[in-house]
Amino acid sequence: MVPAPAPPWSPEPPLHSVNPDTSLAQLFAQRPFVRFWLARTGGTMANQMLMVALAWHMYALTSSAWDLGLVGLFQFVPALLLTLPAGHLADRLHRGRMYACCMFGQACAAGLLLGASHWNLSSRALLLGVAIVLGAARAFQMPTQQALTPQLVPASLLPRALALSAGAMQLAIICGPALGGLLYAQGVSTVYFCCALLFLGAAALTIRVQYRHQPSQAAVSWASVFAGVRFVWSRKVIMGATSLDMFAVLLGGATALLPIYARDILHSGPMGLGVLRAAPAAGALLMSLLLLRWPLTQRVGPKLLLAVALFGLATVVFGLSTDFRLSLMALAISGAADNVSVVIRATLVQLDTPDAMRGRVSAVNSIFIGASNQLGEFESGSVAALCGPVFSVVSGGIGTVLIAAAWCGLFPALARRDRLS
Repeated sequence: MVPAPAPPWSPEPPLHSVNPDTSLAQLFAQRPFVRFWLARTGGTMANQMLMVALAWHMYALTSSAWDLGLVGLFQFVPALLLTLPAGHLADRLHRGRMYACCMFGQACAAGLLLGASHWNLSSRALLLGVAIVLGAARAFQMPTQQALTPQLVPASLLPRALALSAGAMQLAIICGPALGGLLYAQGVSTVYFCCALLFLGAAALTIRVQYRHQPSQAAVSWASVFAGVRFVWSRKVIMGATSLDMFAVLLGGATALLPIYARDILHSGPMGLGVLRAAPAAGALLMSLLLLRWPLTQRVGPKLLLAVALFGLATVVFGLSTDFRLSLMALAISGAADNVSVVIRATLVQLDTPDAMRGRVSAVNSIFIGASNQLGEFESGSVAALCGPVFSVVSGGIGTVLIAAAWCGLFPALARRDRLS
């Protein structure tokens, strides 16, 4: 009989018994994780800069809330179609190389926009076409990056690794939009050029990430591709956590309408748009630092539901505000609440999923995330086109609060969940 392969990490103590200072030092000693952490940070910053430039570029060309929504929809459709096959590939292929290819593809998209803007060839159709390319690239990127992180750190360090990753992502989301708005004032070509460089740098870093690659032995079939869906459906805690995020941000996300608020309601211009895009990330970054030092270990289910409800209330305040400072504060609070949701959900999914299934389960999780972001942008834009931006944001925030209340009864196992592991 062939012995089972040794696990990549030695048995770990319970999550709540690890000394915080020691575990942080151990986390930064994991060089593959640190290298991938830097790559994700650079790639996220580039993506945020690109999204700010693309949204403002589209609104400058068409002045249409509908077209802003279409940018999100055209990213969501290829992600919806490709994410499940991408998750299957993430369980079979080297995840680091897959992620590097995704970064390179987005660098090519930024280069195409750079050339079009330089030679005055930009058009509504071109921007929507690039949105399709970006959606396809992110369909492979999201499950790959989610499934790769648990292979780079021991299980006892995973909650802090995810909190640190979330903090770095939020820092990139703060700097990315603000830098994107600042560079846009120098010309849209400048933004696209910087995005291409950052994507290429992220690809180069990820190529050097090494880990023990154990490809899934599942046969290539539709049953294997959809195995992640069946797994999530059978685990009600995972199903409740991921669907809660999808419906909450689907209703409560106001990101697609920030160009309208920046130009027509708050009168802050493209630099103001960058600051508004960065405000949720600022709140999320502060929360990430708190969670890195004091990770959530008890009553995680009730805290998840409470965080989503707070996210909805902050969205309502932002929708009604006409003061720039109050709007920034509301967005920061929404970002902090959303970060609590992200860390709890990501940790629950990774700890409750065996490694051989992580790519496919992460693909399902990515569909939920894509729906809550890209499809949410389309929902916000279409409702704003019919009823106005204020109604779209306020009604979505109220809907988010109602969703959090409903999930208490629909998923009692999630509402009663005490510990992450």
